[in-house]
Amino acid sequence: MQRSITTASYQKYVDIVGSFQTSYHISGIAPFGDLLVVLAYVSEEDKENNFSNAVPSRQGTAQRPEIHLVSWKNDELTTDALPIHGYEHYKAKDYALAHAPFSGSSNAGGQWAAGDEPLYYIVSPKDIVVAKPRDTEDHIAWLLQHGWHEKALAAVEAGQGRTELLDEVGSRYLDHLIIERKYAEAARLCPKLLRGSPSAWERWVFHFAHLRQLAVLVPYIPTENPQLSDTAYEVALVALTTNPSFHKLLLTTVKKWPPTLYSASPVISAIEPHLNSSSMTDLLKEALAELYVINSQYDKAFSLYAELLKPEVFEFIEKHNLHDDVHDKVVNLMTLDNKRTVNLLIQHRDTIPPNDVVGQLLHTSQSCDKKHLLHLYLHALFETDMNAGKDFHDMQVELYADYEPRMLLPFLRTSQHYRLDKAYEIFAQKELVREQVFVLGRMGNAKEALSTIINKLEDIQEAVEFVMEQHDDELWEELIRQCLQKPEMVGMLLEHTVGNLDPLYIVSLVPDGLEIPRLRDRLVKIVTDYRTETSLRHGCNDILKADCVNLLVKYYQEARRGVYMASMDEEVTGTRVDKGSSRASERSSSVRALEIKSRTRCGARCCLCFDPLSIQDISVIVFHCCHAYHLSCLEGGLDSMKSNSSSQGSDEGSEDGDVTPSGESRMRCVLCTTAAA
Repeated sequence: MQRSITTASYQKYVDIVGSFQTSYHISGIAPFGDLLVVLAYVSEEDKENNFSNAVPSRQGTAQRPEIHLVSWKNDELTTDALPIHGYEHYKAKDYALAHAPFSGSSNAGGQWAAGDEPLYYIVSPKDIVVAKPRDTEDHIAWLLQHGWHEKALAAVEAGQGRTELLDEVGSRYLDHLIIERKYAEAARLCPKLLRGSPSAWERWVFHFAHLRQLAVLVPYIPTENPQLSDTAYEVALVALTTNPSFHKLLLTTVKKWPPTLYSASPVISAIEPHLNSSSMTDLLKEALAELYVINSQYDKAFSLYAELLKPEVFEFIEKHNLHDDVHDKVVNLMTLDNKRTVNLLIQHRDTIPPNDVVGQLLHTSQSCDKKHLLHLYLHALFETDMNAGKDFHDMQVELYADYEPRMLLPFLRTSQHYRLDKAYEIFAQKELVREQVFVLGRMGNAKEALSTIINKLEDIQEAVEFVMEQHDDELWEELIRQCLQKPEMVGMLLEHTVGNLDPLYIVSLVPDGLEIPRLRDRLVKIVTDYRTETSLRHGCNDILKADCVNLLVKYYQEARRGVYMASMDEEVTGTRVDKGSSRASERSSSVRALEIKSRTRCGARCCLCFDPLSIQDISVIVFHCCHAYHLSCLEGGLDSMKSNSSSQGSDEGSEDGDVTPSGESRMRCVLCTTAAA
């Protein structure tokens, strides 16, 4: 009894916990957590007995075996077909499904515990397929295999795989985009996919260059962190020169990239052959100019800036002292800014001669108002140096007549380097009357000039001024003769000839019966002006006579004074010498010889002692009357004269001004004073 109970407790039995039917044959089944993994065999012939021992035909009709993940109630969750070799000829019995025990399983029945990883084997006659849960790398590989590169990249960036995968995924993604010819998108992703790898960047730079798509990559090429080789940058710039649509990007890139990254010479060599071709755009010229500046070829850069009419060209000239290179770019600069160009040309006219400037402006083929530009330049040149452009004064006359007639008369009066006959023809064509009058006057045809003033300008005041400038009496007669033909002119002539002609003379020439408008008022004005002029003349004559008398008296008084002449080293302590002076005793002991060269009436001798007037040791007094005396002789002679007529001399001194304001008497010539007495 005990034995039977024990035997029964160890007896194996099957407990049916679930039951369902399928539309396919089951070749194997295994647990998958709370679900079931079913290896299904599907045949096209429903009536075929899959478990028969019949030999299969050579032409197999079986489908690929499938893995179904189902619930215990036959709810199908997922299905996957397996690529088994020779599956067309296999039967359901040819497949088997097994699963390995789980290392962390705590359930001997095949269920896995938390942390276990299921591992399954699908066995066929020729293949064994190992099935296990996919990891992130498997997921990324599957995404790449199915062409979902963007999702694969997102998975890598999310940190779901090894970092090394980014290079692989990035390379495959770029390759995929290149194959799809999505070059712009590939270039946009390069900074994220290539990151800081110089070798990877250079490899893709050359790859894009090989594909002739480098233009889309250039904006993303790094200039630091990482910095590539100079060859990579040069290849990129040269690639942008090949197509006019890339030239704007080339200019932007040249301005943006530091010049130390590359050598400008290879890029310049690639552009220069296109200078005279139709592919040479303005943007390419400007880029070439920037490269010339980087290469220190400032003269070539200036030439391009001038052709492009860049406003900063003037600062560029001053900064790099390029005045010598302006010779053949005058027209371009004048077109850009004529005011600044004219100032530049005038300031450096020694370096840029006027002949070169005028020649370029005259023979330019550019569409510009070259005559106006010539006028601006020659006008400024004439105001700075009137002789610098004298060879072009004939041209300047015509230019003034066209653009600035008000400057003609000042120019005609100042310049002497223009042809009068040619100038007169120009003025006649343009009806410039005052200029015609001036030229006629300078040509010597004063009568015709006067006739032009009277008949065309009808300006008597200007006619009178013209006649006064000519200083020709015959012109006055001509002026009167022509004015007598017009009554109004006679009245105007009477008003403007006061002080120049006798109005009575003009009135006497007026024919009897000639009506002169406003004659009475004009005669009254003439008489009034004449009286005023006469009064002013009398007053001026009176003032002139008084001034003459006063000056004559002053001259006479100054002439009576003596001039004291002594040796050069003698110290003079006073300004006047009188008879009681003691200057002779104050002379210095060191006296130099002084030669006096003068002619006097006494033959260079003292008029009292008749000794020669050598003042080596003796002082001399000389008067404006040409009489000279030794100082000692003159003092003695004056003492004797004063003792003889002391009272008379005192009166005359006060009358003739011989006494100074300080009370000191002046020395007088003995001979002249004696003769006057």
